[in-house]
Amino acid sequence: MTNLEAVRAKFDELHTCVIIPTYNNFSTLGGVIADVSAYTKQIIVVNDGSSDKTAGLAGSFPFVKLISYPDNVGKGWALRKAFSYAIEQGYEFAVTIDSDGQHFAKDLPAFIDRLGSVRDAIIVGARNMDQHSVPGGSSFGNNFSNFWFKVETGLHCPDTQSGYRLYPLLLLKDIKFITVKYEFEVEVLVRAAWKGIKVDSIPVSVYYPPKEERVSHFRPYKDFTRISILNTILVIIAFIYIKPRDFFRMLFDKKKFNRFLNEHLLHSPHSDSVKAASVAFGVFMGIVPIWGFQMLTAVFLAIAFRLNKALVLIACNISIPPMIPLIIFGSYKLGAIWMGSHPGHLEFNRNISLESIRNNLKQYLLGGTTLAVLAGCIAGLLAFGLLRLFKKKAILA
Repeated sequence: MTNLEAVRAKFDELHTCVIIPTYNNFSTLGGVIADVSAYTKQIIVVNDGSSDKTAGLAGSFPFVKLISYPDNVGKGWALRKAFSYAIEQGYEFAVTIDSDGQHFAKDLPAFIDRLGSVRDAIIVGARNMDQHSVPGGSSFGNNFSNFWFKVETGLHCPDTQSGYRLYPLLLLKDIKFITVKYEFEVEVLVRAAWKGIKVDSIPVSVYYPPKEERVSHFRPYKDFTRISILNTILVIIAFIYIKPRDFFRMLFDKKKFNRFLNEHLLHSPHSDSVKAASVAFGVFMGIVPIWGFQMLTAVFLAIAFRLNKALVLIACNISIPPMIPLIIFGSYKLGAIWMGSHPGHLEFNRNISLESIRNNLKQYLLGGTTLAVLAGCIAGLLAFGLLRLFKKKAILA
């Protein structure tokens, strides 16, 4: 059996297809289909409302399964339609490859090889974005997207804008996606990561033709704006829901909790003083009265101050819902110190809320800032002492 025959057999054995979404790429589509067919005949082409001869060209390959509709909707919609169709056809995995000739079919065996050991991950084909032929806008956009992916998920992905990927279809089928254009490739990575699906990567080759020959349907201003709006929404969801959810799950999962302690506390490359400062800063940001912006501000400042971002975010969760009444009450009482002979009064009961201190906002703001400083200092000192104690016990053991 030749190498090509082995790859074809592996595609069939692993129930894997190749999806090629296309829109007005008649000049390059035929070559992409021919190249891919050397490795597998399990090919689905999605004609996203092309106005050229794309449909006829794709239909001329007898082994190609063609999805075609009259109106151009967007790459995200094309992929979503293809995913649903592929599952109906019995496929469990799908490799997506662009139809403009940017990707090389010779990298398909690398996806299949990785799939042999990793079945529960989106495998991203990471391009070498440092080569001279890569447009400056593409490099900037990719770095921008990678940064926000890290903020939203805590995971590193070297190329979040690569369209050359392998998807575990069955793990994605219950996610209700909302985007239909290029930003889908950001949404699917983030929401898959939130669901616990791994994001892996392999290096792939990439070809960027000279500028005068380059054909791209990416609209820099419109599509970059759409991606930015999506990232804004995802960041808000991440800090309001996903990160607190993951925090509580981690607390009640012994393995995850121990792994967190080892990676970010005991064996982190940061010094004990930086770790303690990260805890102190996280507690401070979780209490300081800038509700709605605490975690987002904490992330940016943690990056700027080169703190341990994981510890900062964990410590920020001191402002979880059960603690909010205590924080408001404590802030209000401490604020009385700054109000001289005219402090407001608040009883500690179930009716404590932000509405309760609306009429004495100055007292709350002063007290909240004071409580944030005091609690942060105490938390930092305790963290530093515990770190030294843990290390001392490790040495004695």
